[in-house]
Amino acid sequence: MGNKAKHQKTNAIRILEKNAISFQVHTFPWSEDHLGAEEAIEKLAVPKEQIFKTLVTIGDKTGVVVAVIPGTSELNLKSLARASGNKKIEMLPMNALLETTGYVRGGCSPIGMKKNFPTYLSAQAIEMDRIIVSAGKRGMQVELASNDLVSITHGSFAEIEAVKF
Repeated sequence: MGNKAKHQKTNAIRILEKNAISFQVHTFPWSEDHLGAEEAIEKLAVPKEQIFKTLVTIGDKTGVVVAVIPGTSELNLKSLARASGNKKIEMLPMNALLETTGYVRGGCSPIGMKKNFPTYLSAQAIEMDRIIVSAGKRGMQVELASNDLVSITHGSFAEIEAVKF
């Protein structure tokens, strides 16, 4: 199941353990100045392609929609809108993140939000054995199989990141 080392239990970790999903916790020192996926990419000794960020948006038809994309990518709002059945989608205002999800910026996990929101994981993750997402606390990440993440969030894979040239 989870790694044997003692780690703080976040809601995301409790859910993974309860569902007997194999995972590994990674921790790193964080600062208020750098709360994005870039900090995890910089401080964890793992391939940067493995680190994914969780973005929370609001669709005009469905309400809150969660996107999980590579930490080095940008979200394509039009693609996410199409995938989620919305005409228009925009980023959730930062000041509404904690109230909406139960998580803070820099520690927002797609697992264990206050409600089960529609979740879309970048199709890039299909090719990867394991990916790393926030464990629900700043400076704490959880590594798991992308299929397990889709399963636990009742999500789906979609082409939702901006194409880089």
